[in-house]
Amino acid sequence: MAVASDTIAAPEHSAEGRSETIAFLIMTAVLIVAPFFIYPLFLMQALCFALFACAFNLLIGYVGLLSFGHALYFGWASYLAAHAAKVWGFPPELAILTGAATGAVLGLVAGSLAIRRQGIYFAMITLALAQMMFFFALQAKFTGGEDGIQGVPRGKLFGLIDLASNNTMYALVVVIFLACFLLILRIINSPFGEVLKAIRENEPRAISLGYKTDRYKLVAFVLSATLAGVAGGTKAIVFQIASLTDVHWTMSGEVVLMTLVGGLGTVFGPVAGAFVIIAMQNYLNALESWVTVIQGVIFVVCVLLFRRGIVGEIAHLLRIKL
Repeated sequence: MAVASDTIAAPEHSAEGRSETIAFLIMTAVLIVAPFFIYPLFLMQALCFALFACAFNLLIGYVGLLSFGHALYFGWASYLAAHAAKVWGFPPELAILTGAATGAVLGLVAGSLAIRRQGIYFAMITLALAQMMFFFALQAKFTGGEDGIQGVPRGKLFGLIDLASNNTMYALVVVIFLACFLLILRIINSPFGEVLKAIRENEPRAISLGYKTDRYKLVAFVLSATLAGVAGGTKAIVFQIASLTDVHWTMSGEVVLMTLVGGLGTVFGPVAGAFVIIAMQNYLNALESWVTVIQGVIFVVCVLLFRRGIVGEIAHLLRIKL
C-alpha cells in the first residue's frame, strides 16, 4: 500500500512543480516586456514591495507566524543602505547587501524574543519592537528625522554599470527580485520548508516527532527579515531616499494587505497583491485619502468573499498549485 501511495503522490508533485515553473516563466517574460508599456519607476516600486510581501508570506504563509512589525526590517534596511551609499560611499551592490545584513541582524534579535510567544502575543511583540525602533529613527541624527536620508546616489554597479538610467536600474531590480523569488521557492519546496509547513499545521505533533520547532521558526524569521532587508535596501537605491514612511506601522499593515489580497500561503500571491495595491496607490492618488477607504473595502471583500486571494482563487479554479 505504501508503494502505491508513493506512486500516486509522485505525478501530483511533478504536476505542481510544472505549474510553478510555467507560472515563473510567464512572470519572467511579463517583467522583461513590461517596461516597454509601463513606467519603469512604477514597476520598480511594485517589485520592491512584491519582494517585501513574498518575504512576509514566507513567515505567515508557511510557518503561520503573523508579524505586525515587518516594517522594522524593511525600513531600517532602507536607512542603512541609504546611509552606506551616501555617507560611506558604498557601491550599490554593497549598499543593498548592507540592507540585507541589517534585516538579518534585526530579525535575529527580534525573532529570538518573539518566538517565545505564540498567536496574538507574538504579533504584539513584533509590533512593539517595530514601534520602538520607529521612535528611535525619528530621534536619531543619521536618519534625518522627518526629512529622511535624501539624495542617495545610485552609483555604478561593480564600478562599471551606471544605474542613473531607469531602464538599467530596472534590469537590476528584476534580477534581484527573481533571484530572491527563486530562493523562496527553493526554501518552501525543500525538506526545511516541509518542516515549516508541519509546524504551521500542527506544532505539537512536529515537536513530538523530534523537531526543535523554535530553531526552525527562528531560522524562518531571520530569512524573512533578511529578504525584507533586501527589498528595503533596493527601494532606497531605486528612489534615492529613505524616510520614516518605511518604518511606520502602516507599512507593516500594507504588506499584510498585499499578502491577503494576492493569496496567503501561495507562492505568486504576494506578487499579484503588491502590484494591485501599488497600482491603486499610484493611479488613484487623485482621490487622496479615499484610496485608504478603497483599500479597506477591498480588504473586507477579500476576507468575506475571496478568502484565498486573487492567485489562490485562480489556483483553486484551475486545480493547480501557484
